[in-house]
Amino acid sequence: MSVSATGIAPWRAPRPPCDWGFRMVKGLSRAGAERITAARPFRDIQDLARRARLNRRDLEALAAADALRGLCGNRHQARWQVLGIEAPLPLGDMPALPEPLPMLRTPTEGEDIVADYGSLGLTLRRHPLALLRPALTRLSFQSAREVLRLSHGRRAHAAGLVITRQRPGTATGVVFLTLEDETGPLNVIVWSSLFERERRIVLGARLMGVTGEVQREGEVVHLIAHALEDRTALLGGIETVSRDFC
Repeated sequence: MSVSATGIAPWRAPRPPCDWGFRMVKGLSRAGAERITAARPFRDIQDLARRARLNRRDLEALAAADALRGLCGNRHQARWQVLGIEAPLPLGDMPALPEPLPMLRTPTEGEDIVADYGSLGLTLRRHPLALLRPALTRLSFQSAREVLRLSHGRRAHAAGLVITRQRPGTATGVVFLTLEDETGPLNVIVWSSLFERERRIVLGARLMGVTGEVQREGEVVHLIAHALEDRTALLGGIETVSRDFC
């Protein structure tokens, strides 16, 4: 999902005639997204604002989501150019005066990932834990891939983003977690006794560390948790969400 000089990546859907990707952009109005889809392609941000009749809120939402990089290069340039967009005057558009572009620093990969999560709730760049892997390694955390290669009964120490929490009523208080890192998912079982002791971590941690024992039945692998750690602070400004059924 990107506004560019050649248009937005095509997406064929039933109704409404609006890219699914735009629905992920926080703050972008549905009407604005539909006008973009109808009016594309665009020459530049000024052309986008004029022909799609976008207000400042819609333009800032697109800039924050990095959806304007095809028109201006990166988030920093997009935000600068959006600040220069003037509302149309009652007597008609005035010719745009050329302004020199400032030498703005290109965002780092980490800054882009944080901004992606802030404006979209996800990223199409590298997984956040790929950037944190050196720090996780110093803390002796193994990757999900490494844990999945361990034999039955081996001790493991892993960390990942919590993407699901499940506590079925028929499971006598057992909580099933799915952690995810840059190598894949890892299923974790938290017995009811540990859950009662570490309820805050189980329900609140977004980045969780787990020490436990590998349980392998054929190709199915679980990590039976013995101890839990809340490592959310390592995420910095990244806001992640999980699907919870507790």
